[in-house]
Amino acid sequence: MPELPEVEVTRQTMADRVVGGRVLDVRMGLPLRWPLGIEPSELVGRTAQDVGRRGKYLLLHLDEGLLLLHLGMSGSLSVRENPPAPGAHDHFDLTTTRGVLRLHDPRRFGAVLWSPSLDADPARKLLAKLGAEPLGDDFTADAFHTALQRRATPIKQVLMAGEVVVGVGNIYASEVLFKAGIRPTTPANSLSRPRANRLHAAIRSVLHRAVERGGTTFRNFSNALGETGHFQAEAAVYAREGLPCRVCGTPIKQVRMGQRSTFFCPACQKP
Repeated sequence: MPELPEVEVTRQTMADRVVGGRVLDVRMGLPLRWPLGIEPSELVGRTAQDVGRRGKYLLLHLDEGLLLLHLGMSGSLSVRENPPAPGAHDHFDLTTTRGVLRLHDPRRFGAVLWSPSLDADPARKLLAKLGAEPLGDDFTADAFHTALQRRATPIKQVLMAGEVVVGVGNIYASEVLFKAGIRPTTPANSLSRPRANRLHAAIRSVLHRAVERGGTTFRNFSNALGETGHFQAEAAVYAREGLPCRVCGTPIKQVRMGQRSTFFCPACQKP
């Protein structure tokens, strides 16, 4: 499932190839998670002005309104000047004067929907409850620790919920907790200020590195240029059950938390 680094890498690789393009045509394939919310023909003639991101949502700002794009569980976006004919899993084409932006999504949990502005629904409703951006200036150690003190649930589930900090999905939650030396099952409100500070720093460090490495590709993620990510080669614990810890040599363990696989080192990560 694409997580925040994969979405940010997609934003970076598509922005320069979309901004300035005038919409010539919109093709809709099979239904996605939500309807587009506007007649496709009404987008024709509008110009792409910017590509932003909020959490796992890409924000394609037009000269009138914006499109919110979500990759769901298996989606990817590409931008090509002359793409092949759409296949069975290509469910959205935005043809512009600069190329074709295409959403490929085999499982169709992704979404493309129009909003008049960020302050109007559906953008307001979808984005209002998202936590702090982990790579932004608003994600401070003080605010992070204060928010953790209000939650007694396991720290991994708090990270993944997206209300305290947004975009730390399953892969990166395991990785940042390893880097901070914290067991995934540790209650969030039991973390001391120093441990919370280490976790705050680990979140920023791991996500920055993942973006630098082009994201993580275990199955089918690729950026807007069709390139796969390489962070998986550096994963310390994720998908390494039974393998020796890269730090101490103890076999990595796997448990289920919230119906998701969770990986940790029982020696390096303390309750």
